[in-house]
Amino acid sequence: MVPEETKLQIGSLLFEGLDQIDLTGPFEVLSRIPNSTYRLFAKTLTPVQDMRGLRLIPDALLAEAPQLDLLHVPGGFGQEAVMEDNDLLDWVRRQAQSARCVFSVCTGALICGAAGLLKGRRATTHWSALHLLPYFGAIPVDDRVVCDGKFVFAGGVTAGIDGALWVAAALRGDEAAQLIQLQMQYAPEPPFNSGSPKTAPPAVLEKARRAVHAITEQRQRTAERVARRLDISLSWAGKA
Repeated sequence: MVPEETKLQIGSLLFEGLDQIDLTGPFEVLSRIPNSTYRLFAKTLTPVQDMRGLRLIPDALLAEAPQLDLLHVPGGFGQEAVMEDNDLLDWVRRQAQSARCVFSVCTGALICGAAGLLKGRRATTHWSALHLLPYFGAIPVDDRVVCDGKFVFAGGVTAGIDGALWVAAALRGDEAAQLIQLQMQYAPEPPFNSGSPKTAPPAVLEKARRAVHAITEQRQRTAERVARRLDISLSWAGKA
């Protein structure tokens, strides 16, 4: 836990084609952390569109970012381009080196993996991409939130809210996180028990898998290229 008199610098990576809930869900939590500054950082100041068309505006350029105490990396289909963008990966790598906490949501974990940050770490991501984590040297864990040292990984989309509360507790203590949760009235009671492959009806799961088949295949090819660049054994990854 960081003393409250210590001001925290919090920043999220913004890129074209991210999933806005990977960003805005955690934003609801992270922006409420006491004595902190929260900003969105991107390669340019041009507004970006999320994968459903919502426009988001960066606060500052990557080069203008101070050393962040908390680095937040969202996911979304646009993660594919980021995984092979050396400038973005270098920025993520540099920030992660000295950050107090690195927090990925959904396929933001794959971005961290492409930056070489997952080797030997327990991690999670969206259920459709969990099998790709070994390509980055990670140990996949099928949990909603996974903590490994200063790294916190949240699963798909809405899991980012849960992960952000874990982060808030780690940085400012349980009571601060509980206060944020209460302010948000975050007490989900979904009408269906279909939020996980383990509980979704088989027909629904099959339809969901078909819907993401193309991006999953593309992510597989990208993961294989990154594994070769990171010199991670594909034969070992394929067995995971």
